Amino acid sequence: MSDLRAAVLGAGSWGTAFAKVLADAGTEVLMWARRPEVAEVIRDRRANPEYLPGMRLPERVSATTDPLVAIAAAQLVVLAMPAQTLRGNLAAWTGVLAPDATLVSLMKGIELGSSKRMSEVITETTGVPADQVAVVSGPNLAAEVVAEQPTATVVACLDVARATLVQRAVATSYFRPYTNDDVIGCELGGAVKNVIALAYGIATSMGLGDNTKASLITRGLAETARLGVALGADPMTFAGLAGLGDLVGTCMSPLSRNRTFGEHLGRGETLEQAAAATRQTAEGVKSCLAIRDLARRHGVEMPITEQVERVCHEGVDPRVAVRLLMSRETRAE
Repeated sequence: MSDLRAAVLGAGSWGTAFAKVLADAGTEVLMWARRPEVAEVIRDRRANPEYLPGMRLPERVSATTDPLVAIAAAQLVVLAMPAQTLRGNLAAWTGVLAPDATLVSLMKGIELGSSKRMSEVITETTGVPADQVAVVSGPNLAAEVVAEQPTATVVACLDVARATLVQRAVATSYFRPYTNDDVIGCELGGAVKNVIALAYGIATSMGLGDNTKASLITRGLAETARLGVALGADPMTFAGLAGLGDLVGTCMSPLSRNRTFGEHLGRGETLEQAAAATRQTAEGVKSCLAIRDLARRHGVEMPITEQVERVCHEGVDPRVAVRLLMSRETRAE
């Protein structure tokens, strides 16, 4: 049993699932939920039926609507909110962080406007050193995690000892964490896979077959790695859990928000119609803009990302996007 205390800031599906993992590993967890009714049902019924119906949370998990109460006594501060809301929230919370608290990012996105990774937003907003921030990434679909189906993940941090601390805090019989010091690679793998999963969902709805889908996954991984290397990541990271593992899981699973959102787009729905139908955040929809800008800034070609952005934000017909991808100049792999 751990003597750690953790705050999980965000009570969506992945934040709730991660709170369960922490508690099952022996950590006391206080969740922050923005809406009082969500905090109440977590606290009183050990449940979060809106996001994870049928799940029961361990006794070590409670909830509050006051983020400062959650953070105050926490050695692990887990950030599990939509990527685009991170900066605004952190600005209000920074003053109560314990000086040596480990900040753990569960978010898989790139900030609009700045094109910064989540760990960069965290360090810039809070002033904590980069080696105090850990990133968790891997094929970790929340519904399967709470069902205790075996999975593996990566805990990436520049400080190996801190990565190991988080690793021990989340290791359970069903959740197997590995450590890594390539924060850039793990964050990019987690962000770009959402965009490729949108493309995969679009292809699925268009009735395209397994050759198409395998090509999307493979070439999607290639463009992710190209951007990663340009930013200083280890190319081998993209062959691991935070790269290929997360990409395959997010593309192939009907539980994936981004794949599901892409399926709606592939059926000819507008962005607004797809958002109304899915009712949850598909990070790739917003992040594709920031990833495209980041790639252009570094002179990296990301043709799948470019076409997903055009379908999402410029109203391009998915059939036109496929035709443009297939008519690009041929080259060596």
